[in-house]
Amino acid sequence: MMRERLIGHDKDLGGGFVVRRLLPHARQRSVGPFIFFDHFGPAEELPGVDHDVRPHPHIGLATVSYLFDGAMMHRDSLGTQQLIEPGAINWMTSGRGIVHSERRPDHLRETRYVNHGLQLWAALPLAHEETEPFFSHTPAEAIPEVSVGDGRVRVLVGEAFEAHSPVPALSRTLYLDVWLPAGGRMVLPPLVPELALYLVEGDVEIDGEALAPREMAVLQAGQPSALFTHAGARLVVVGGDPLDAPRHMWWNFVSSRKERILQASADWEAMRMGVVPGDDEYIPLPATRFTPPEPRS
Repeated sequence: MMRERLIGHDKDLGGGFVVRRLLPHARQRSVGPFIFFDHFGPAEELPGVDHDVRPHPHIGLATVSYLFDGAMMHRDSLGTQQLIEPGAINWMTSGRGIVHSERRPDHLRETRYVNHGLQLWAALPLAHEETEPFFSHTPAEAIPEVSVGDGRVRVLVGEAFEAHSPVPALSRTLYLDVWLPAGGRMVLPPLVPELALYLVEGDVEIDGEALAPREMAVLQAGQPSALFTHAGARLVVVGGDPLDAPRHMWWNFVSSRKERILQASADWEAMRMGVVPGDDEYIPLPATRFTPPEPRS
């Protein structure tokens, strides 16, 4: 059952590369551990057009990258170099701090292709906010896939329908990629305490209520949801346990402590957070700095 409908806002990064942000939202700051949800593309990548993301830092979160189409090259301050391709899950735990870049792969520099995917952030649990950073690549063939009703479900992160993903999440986390054929039906149980559904493409009804493409439905806790599609649908399901404490979120930094974000800002400005080997560029700290909220009386 749909509790809240979220409509994201689009940002054109140039050259027709559009990103739609669903989380954080004014009415829903997070769903389970997920505090950030971006849907980018589909966008045609042309030779000579640069959508590279230069090296930048993170603390207190895990980035979760998933492609429907295209390719990206991930590099980070741990020395990781990983080609990101459709169907794989790339989980980067920033912990106490990491620097990474996402660039067009060298072998595609002069090639036309389509990039389309999702970039999510999961807040790390309090016990792991300052953990050592690490990167985990799970190839597409290692992701379990099961039949549910008329649909096919890939269990990207977490456990569902007796299938368990090998992705090393640090808290109870759920992330599913679901296909429903034309006329298809399936029931989505309340698999975790907080759950949301995002329609990537096609059409879907949730308990008879239509959800438009690129909208997110936050589902009623503890209630199953009956899904139906007329023409076919691709959707993702995200959720997990609620956050274990409120989070401050500014630029690329997430923490339960505002002082930690101020420290990370100073560390990045002083270039104390590490470098991506072989990549001398970087994204500078925003001119508008983090301002801690005034204490409530």
